[in-house]
Amino acid sequence: MARAIWSGSISFGLVNIPVELYSATEDHTVHFNQFQRGTSDRIRYKRVNERTGREVPYEKIVKGHEVSGGEYVVLEPEELDDIAPGRSKTIEIEAFVDLDEIDPIYFQKTYWLGPAKPEFSRPYLLLAQAMKKTNRAGVAMFVMRGKQYLTAVRPDNGVLALETMFFADEIRDPADVLREMPEGRAPRGKELDMAVSLVESMADDWRPKDYRDTYTERVNKLIEDKRKGREIVYEEQAPEATEVVDLMDALERSVQAKKKGRRKKAS
Repeated sequence: MARAIWSGSISFGLVNIPVELYSATEDHTVHFNQFQRGTSDRIRYKRVNERTGREVPYEKIVKGHEVSGGEYVVLEPEELDDIAPGRSKTIEIEAFVDLDEIDPIYFQKTYWLGPAKPEFSRPYLLLAQAMKKTNRAGVAMFVMRGKQYLTAVRPDNGVLALETMFFADEIRDPADVLREMPEGRAPRGKELDMAVSLVESMADDWRPKDYRDTYTERVNKLIEDKRKGREIVYEEQAPEATEVVDLMDALERSVQAKKKGRRKKAS
């Protein structure tokens, strides 16, 4: 059984429900150590004083923030702890918003919330059911591990999920980020109709179990093949970009290919 990474309570109005927080996801990425090529010598990183070249123990390290060229304000860990916002361990819902109005770009990481004890299940389920019926999410702030988070609490198959979210000023404007912004008049006419037909022909239900991390599978296979001295075989190349002059032709052929594929499945 997983261990809770945070415990406290969730409150709305005068209702207060003790809860525990659990990570809802896990990372299956293959992790590597680093070695010097041609040897079995591990590469390790140390915390080194750049002036003396000596290693510094963790307990002697403080944080510094650069305020101007080469000038830093140094902060002790205790100073940061003293100003930690919302020292009470409460997820206090400030408002219930329409879940469909939250742009997915704001979502950061998902956690599960569970009742701390069996006797708290009734108010917990009441909140989950009320939000499901109204399609609402509870917006709240809370503190975990010395950091304040903006969150959305939402119902998910009978339990409560907590989504940590980015603040508005953390979302980048695409115009400030993209090297090339799309230009020109919005497509219309036959090209748009054909693109819509292609989208519709590829429409399907969302079934997350249909998708898996094939890259990690290939990494594991590469490791096993090299361990056993097998021949390494490389697969497909990345597709080339579609030329603008070929766009209509590419759309038409894509739609026809999808139609043929569906007829084969049906037969």
